[in-house]
Amino acid sequence: MPDVQFETSAGSKPGYLAAPAGERGPATIVLQEWWGVDSHIRSICDRFANEGFFALAPDLYGGETADQPDEAQQLMMAMSMDQVEHEMCGAAKHLQSLDGFEGSGVGSVGFCLGGGLSVWAAAACSEIAASVSFYYVLPRGKPDFSRVGGPVLAHFAGEDQFISLDESKTLEDEMRGAGVDVRSHTYEGVGHAFFNDTNRLGTYDREAAELAWRRTVEFLRGALLGGGS
Repeated sequence: MPDVQFETSAGSKPGYLAAPAGERGPATIVLQEWWGVDSHIRSICDRFANEGFFALAPDLYGGETADQPDEAQQLMMAMSMDQVEHEMCGAAKHLQSLDGFEGSGVGSVGFCLGGGLSVWAAAACSEIAASVSFYYVLPRGKPDFSRVGGPVLAHFAGEDQFISLDESKTLEDEMRGAGVDVRSHTYEGVGHAFFNDTNRLGTYDREAAELAWRRTVEFLRGALLGGGS
């Protein structure tokens, strides 16, 4: 599928859109790891399309990607959260405007940096009805969890090197204390980025990744189309 431009309150922004073969279905935004919208993030959008979803990854780095952690760190720290909010909410609005869109709202799914941004989108964008967070990381601050209107599914790595399981559970408790419907799964014995099949960090775990994917698709279908999750 092609790269697209979508409108936000801060102007036109780039992204990658994948559409289901049936041309109708629920929709989710896909939020990048700190590497940017690379081939891995695009492949996740394509996988969602194969599951019957529209999937749009807003390019929060404006076309840049990183191959090395220090480059990724610089790009991540240069982000403006105000700008990121405009882009996430604009991407969700764009999905809702598509002719084949179905559902009560749009989902958000993110990984690492995007895992944190997925929950941030749920707090900032009224269009987001359910969010999925893989190994939640944010460069700064936290959203107002009390503004999260839909359920959250969190995937935690039991041996995460970037955010400890205790920190992850504390964030989960904070969300729950703010009234958020949070469900979580901990994948024992796996490290940060266990879902990333490029295996950049040497932590990819196929079994855990496949299980997390099934849970994610089932959760989003239930939350966005009804019928439970």
